[in-house]
Amino acid sequence: MVFLFRDKSIVNILFLALLAIAVHAHGFTMPIVLSANQPDGYFSVLLHQYFGKLFHSVGFVLYLGIIIAQAIRLNFFLSEQKMFPNSDYTVGMSYILLTAILPDWMAITPALLANFLLIWIYIKLTRLYNHAAPKTLLFNIGLLVTITVLCYHPTAILVLVVLFALGIMRPFKLQEWFTLLIGIVLPVYFLTAWLYLTNQLDLMAQFFPQLVLDMPMNKMSQAQWIGLGGLVFALLVGLINWQRFNSRLVIQMRKNWSALFLMCLILMAAPFVFKQAGLVSAALCLVPFSAFVAAAFSFPKRLLFPNFLFWVLAGIIVYNNWYLLKF
Repeated sequence: MVFLFRDKSIVNILFLALLAIAVHAHGFTMPIVLSANQPDGYFSVLLHQYFGKLFHSVGFVLYLGIIIAQAIRLNFFLSEQKMFPNSDYTVGMSYILLTAILPDWMAITPALLANFLLIWIYIKLTRLYNHAAPKTLLFNIGLLVTITVLCYHPTAILVLVVLFALGIMRPFKLQEWFTLLIGIVLPVYFLTAWLYLTNQLDLMAQFFPQLVLDMPMNKMSQAQWIGLGGLVFALLVGLINWQRFNSRLVIQMRKNWSALFLMCLILMAAPFVFKQAGLVSAALCLVPFSAFVAAAFSFPKRLLFPNFLFWVLAGIIVYNNWYLLKF
């Protein structure tokens, strides 16, 4: 199966769509879940107020459209940046497979919508290395990060991502760091001023996340444990293969990968540090995870192990579909 996605052809987009339909086949017999907590930000409000009534009729199609669009966008960008030895569609394939690896990710959630903004932020971060006007770009990144936080509160952890990524992508210049911080703080300033002028300052806490240490593993089902085990296995294999070709890349590509690896490490903390975030918030990790898992499919010359990994993930997905239908 992997050979279908190791070719750079427009037909592969059709294969991605067929793969998305296959791994989320439970959507034909039961509705895709809409999972959004009201205090989570504007995306939660958007899903409840504008999509709640229409969700049962278009939920499955909408969900497929979201994950396919994100998979293609991420795949096109990484291929354009030549971050893999070969240009193919394994990143998009990995993204779609991982959306079905955990039952919590087989739903339309604010975290899934936030991945559109997360991909956008990463694209902007990769342009920092040799950008002619980095201050403008940094200011825009700061604004985009804060807007993302307002849309989905657990993305507040992205503040750490962009701060560390700036240290990776560019030599230290105090003015650039201040520019990034101003971009992050400015929306908060205007929001606070608006709440103050309208005598609603007591609502300030609703616009930002609540930090509460949690351990979602204590509440996990058997299907979640199996999915998590498959995810960890695929990620470790991907990291091993990534290390093999990373040293051959030019310095800019290595910095791009370093920023992606940093994003991977930091975003994994989201389920543990935000109130009621749970494994749903871990869907933010789909973006960096997909790139590293794709290394396990794209790099090996022989397809024996990539096919084995594909069918291992496919077996977990079949079990997840059966689990959802049964329960």
